[in-house]
Amino acid sequence: MFRTALRNVLAHKARLLMTAFAVMLGVTFISGSLVYGDSLSRAATARVTEGYERIAVSVFPEKPQGAAAGPAGIDAGTVGTLAKVSGVAAATGRVDGFAAVADREGRLLGHGPSHRGGNFAPGADGTDPAYRFTQGSGPTGNDAVALDETTAAKGGYRIGDTVRVGTNQGASSYTLTGIFRTDGTTRTSGGSLTLFADTTAQRLFLQPGRYQNIELTAAPGTGAQQLLGRVEQVLPQGTGAATGAQLARIQVNLATSDSDTMSQILLGFAAVALFVATFLISNTFTMLVARRTRELALMRAVGASRKQVRRILLTETLLVGAIASAAGLALGTGVAALLQRLFGAADTPAAPLVLTPATVITSLLVGTALPMVAAWLPIRRAMSIPPVAALSAAEPPAPARAGSLRTGLGAALVLTGTAATVYGALTTGRDARMVIGLGAALALTGAIALIPLLSRPFVALLQPLLTRLSPVYGNLAARNTVRDPRRTGATAAALAIALTLASGLSILGASAAQYLDRATTHDFTADYLVKPAEGGMGMTPATAAALEKLPGAAVSPLNQSTEYRLAGTSSVLTGVNPATIGRLLRYDVIEGSLDSLAKGQIAVAEFKAKAAGWRVGQTLPVQRRDEQHGSVTIGAIYRADEQSNLLPSITAPDSLVARYDTDPHTDAILVATDGGPSRAALGGITRALGDNPALAVRDEAEIRAEDSGSIGDQLNVFYALLSMALAIAALGIANTLAMSVLERRKEIGTLRALGVDRTGVTRMIRLEALLLGGLGATLGTALGVFLGWALGRTLQENVVGYTLVLPWGRLALGVLIALAGALLASLWPARRAARVDIPAATAAQA
Repeated sequence: MFRTALRNVLAHKARLLMTAFAVMLGVTFISGSLVYGDSLSRAATARVTEGYERIAVSVFPEKPQGAAAGPAGIDAGTVGTLAKVSGVAAATGRVDGFAAVADREGRLLGHGPSHRGGNFAPGADGTDPAYRFTQGSGPTGNDAVALDETTAAKGGYRIGDTVRVGTNQGASSYTLTGIFRTDGTTRTSGGSLTLFADTTAQRLFLQPGRYQNIELTAAPGTGAQQLLGRVEQVLPQGTGAATGAQLARIQVNLATSDSDTMSQILLGFAAVALFVATFLISNTFTMLVARRTRELALMRAVGASRKQVRRILLTETLLVGAIASAAGLALGTGVAALLQRLFGAADTPAAPLVLTPATVITSLLVGTALPMVAAWLPIRRAMSIPPVAALSAAEPPAPARAGSLRTGLGAALVLTGTAATVYGALTTGRDARMVIGLGAALALTGAIALIPLLSRPFVALLQPLLTRLSPVYGNLAARNTVRDPRRTGATAAALAIALTLASGLSILGASAAQYLDRATTHDFTADYLVKPAEGGMGMTPATAAALEKLPGAAVSPLNQSTEYRLAGTSSVLTGVNPATIGRLLRYDVIEGSLDSLAKGQIAVAEFKAKAAGWRVGQTLPVQRRDEQHGSVTIGAIYRADEQSNLLPSITAPDSLVARYDTDPHTDAILVATDGGPSRAALGGITRALGDNPALAVRDEAEIRAEDSGSIGDQLNVFYALLSMALAIAALGIANTLAMSVLERRKEIGTLRALGVDRTGVTRMIRLEALLLGGLGATLGTALGVFLGWALGRTLQENVVGYTLVLPWGRLALGVLIALAGALLASLWPARRAARVDIPAATAAQA
């Protein structure tokens, strides 16, 4: 049986090529995702644990200490105490905090929250084991710094240059004395690391004479656990200790979470690609069984049992899957290397690829099991072929009928799923979201089952247009497309799935982008927004005071003050400048007047007022931290999105906030200039802020790009991943057309004998491909809109202001790409059809 199956595979290798290629692509996706995830996880582990092997024990404060509880950190004298513990080779105090480095034009170097600064702590030999200097030496004076080599290269800095560095204490200029390399304990990918002299770092990040933690190195012959036990006996009150290995494990858990998430996303898209591939595989074996009816019946006639026929066909499927899986595994390893280059950080060296036994076994199992599952129904149909069929031509499969089991089940699923989705959309709560998700899944499954039935009315709708464009070939293409609705439906279903996901993502992305745009810039009427760079601690009212000195500028800080209870309701007050806030933010006042802020009253967002039952003119008792008491009157109520990044829930005059909070957190500063945004205005604001790279000054366009641009980037990645499913769907179209051409050799030969030229045959096949692509694209886009609406409804309950947006341009582009893919898929089948040998085809048996 194995030899028979092998001969059959070799005899039909051209017909099975598309199936093998589809399986190979799916396995490539899965193996690439697994290899990339494992490699990323191991690289992250190696990066964050590098350097912890030099730390035997780390001593740290057990909990943050406020002013009332004593000074923060650990006293520098503790370093000397711990250095005397038996088994300690060296004790080094560490302190770090936020430090942003500017390039030569004053712009922030690096990205993300990892703008860090630390202390250079040399030992007796003048070196710090955490840093390996490649140029110069560590900073020893108050006006000196050292930079990691990546940041120095990005900024074009050399030894002796002046470097502008901003911290939460302000910005200053320093002389660059050294460039170094470091390990994962102090710097993460994409960030920057600046070293200061020991006393300078203490002053900037903590307090003079204090450290945030102390690193202990063990003497030879002393184990980390042994040293930990000795250290714990002399620890000051309020401090704790852990071994370097324990800290490394914590860092590994934090570092690998991102790689795990990325791997799960890739595996999800791989599952979609494999699901699409099942349609191609099932379609291929259905056509092969139909073509081999006589052959299989003859095997039955000469004594083969049904089990033997099934075993032969399953063995064929197994061989195809095994060969394709092996090729996909090899190709997937290469894809993982490509993903490393695409998603890896430029300042992080490429990690070695990790191919685990689990990845090999999973890829081979999936690649061999999927074809066998997809081909099971066609194989069952092959087992029912009677031996007498060897004496007659095989009949074509019966077309889908309205009364068939598949049609009835599909209709039931569509009706049930649609009803469930609509019901969930009209209700609220967590159960409603589950109902919507389940209903959408049922409706999509039913629609896929109904595609064979829908193919006839769809082709009938387009047939007048086709016959107008090409009377002969358009009519022939329409008739050929509906000749076997099940085959047409299975081919179009694969494309419909890819378009469903792409359209649904486009709708969700466009809707989310509009929501974020409203949340970030709809209420913004100022020219510039000043905020701390990511990772910074914030600003103070004194920062806004420096900007108020600019000629003709309207300035207002957003001073956030917490821990209030207004009439028993937990509240956050945001202090603003009453004289300028109306020019800087768009307040849609529905009751009262914003001018009441100048009278010491407050303005409340409508959602906050409704939730608390407040009204204009009502006087509320104020309590903060169970100590300060007073009262405040509501002077205005305004509309505001609960998720707005700028409009606060309670707006108060800054003088009122200062009465209760002497040190509010300045979340942002709004600035408007006389002439509007300009290069000169931006330069004036930057200089007023002290050329501090830790403070970012953005106009409206930059705010919009920062907050909503990431959605576009994520969508582009998802589109690229979905292109794999689209490629498999295109292979399905090519496979269907190629098999159709093979079945219609006599018909095509007859057309050629009657005078149809090669161009006409080619045009006919291409029109068939466009009909297949149009059916899949139309249905997929419609299902994608439905899916986007259903998923959007699950967000509206928790995301106030989220509305459905139909990106017509993107949806149309998706349809055009699908049609272009179908047209490209038809090139090879059309070429084969045009080259059919007329005498041989017309002489062939039907």
